[in-house]
Amino acid sequence: MKLEVASENSVILYITDKPSRATIRQMHSLSDLIRLSLTDVLIDLVPSYTSILIHFDPLKTDHRSVGQKIKELLPSLKDHHSHQLTGKLVRLPVYYGEEVALDLERIAQHHKLNPEEVVTAHCQKIYDVYAIGFAPGFAYLGEVEKHIAMARLEAPRASIPAGSVAIADKQTAIYPAATPGGWNIIGRCPSVLFDPDATPSMPYQVGDQVQFMAINRQEFLDLGGTL
Repeated sequence: MKLEVASENSVILYITDKPSRATIRQMHSLSDLIRLSLTDVLIDLVPSYTSILIHFDPLKTDHRSVGQKIKELLPSLKDHHSHQLTGKLVRLPVYYGEEVALDLERIAQHHKLNPEEVVTAHCQKIYDVYAIGFAPGFAYLGEVEKHIAMARLEAPRASIPAGSVAIADKQTAIYPAATPGGWNIIGRCPSVLFDPDATPSMPYQVGDQVQFMAINRQEFLDLGGTL
């Protein structure tokens, strides 16, 4: 592990060079330890694929003190991790109908499959939440099966509808709000994925797992989905 100064009031802890399920679980446990240790001075903590960014209050502490506290936590990480429960499993409904699955047919043709086989493969896998970024509630999930992986679009779309479920390379994700995007759209989820007024504001966090459940058009509408 390597600790570096990131800004005037933040440090970044690099866990490893390559993301993996074990690394995600380790970062989830270490994030909990850091929150407990830095409660009075912590502003924000942002775990990612292989690192954790720690923002602190510069009026209450400094880089050296924060770095020392983090280093003191590392020996206890193994014991804490061994007793830490795994992240929760979040199941999300998805409508894979033609009117919302803009790129499903193209992915199927690319892999010489039919659309139903792509949907089945997408729903059978349980995905780790590797990171949350790009937009609030946008979770990077991995990894999809090789036979449904697909490169990003050459030109991003100007607007992707909220709830759009997508694939890019070996990752999958859901757009929590309408934004531009270059991922391949294969369905739409009716669930609210980010609500700043709710606690928690998102249904998942780094270290959790996500599985998708195929629903029909009427079920999608009954759950609040829009077309």
